[in-house]
Amino acid sequence: MSEKTTSDQLESLPLFQGLDRESLERILQAARPRKVEEGGYFFFQGDSADRVYTLLRGRVRLLQSNPGDEPILLNVLAAPATFGVMSMTGADTYPVTAQAIVECRAIYWAQPEMGVFLSRYPQWERNAMHIMAGHVQEYQERYRQLATERVERRLARTLIRLASQVGVKTNEGILINLPLTRQDLAEMTGTTLYTVSRTLSQWEADGLVVAGREKVVIRSTHGLVSIAEDFHPAENDQ
Repeated sequence: MSEKTTSDQLESLPLFQGLDRESLERILQAARPRKVEEGGYFFFQGDSADRVYTLLRGRVRLLQSNPGDEPILLNVLAAPATFGVMSMTGADTYPVTAQAIVECRAIYWAQPEMGVFLSRYPQWERNAMHIMAGHVQEYQERYRQLATERVERRLARTLIRLASQVGVKTNEGILINLPLTRQDLAEMTGTTLYTVSRTLSQWEADGLVVAGREKVVIRSTHGLVSIAEDFHPAENDQ
């Protein structure tokens, strides 16, 4: 474990909230280090769910696929963040693949350590269950949006969420700091590549975004929020 990792870094994360400093130090002492190079994997969908991770540096994409299909992008995590929490709740396998977007440094706890700490610190288990419940609510909300909202609103919400996770201020605006293709955005939004390309082109003409091949810069956050929260478009393809 890196000496630079401290209990202060952990206590700000939902998985560790409510634990006292002594408990945090004991949990931290049992952590093991893990470094994954850009493009490498922490785990694959279907692997045994036997580790929970805390990402200390870098960014991770969460992917999911059906047999024979290309994986789709579900979410992006930026340090500090926890992932693989389902391993703490009795899940047998990971439902997603976790891939490093850039070089990542993390710490993790394997099943033997988790078992000890889950029984010793019930708050840790409660936190894990709360996080998993939050994931369920998040994906239910995405399903609702997919079923009831137009593409423009869904795409605006996706860009705003990504900007809050990995956004970097630049002279142009807020850069979504990861290689993000229009196909990625189509998958995250639940629409087609054509519709995403058409919508981004219109927003670029309106001065809301700058959209490159693998780059999106938000020039008007207010404009996107207006679309996400109170958009009344004309008829459009879904």
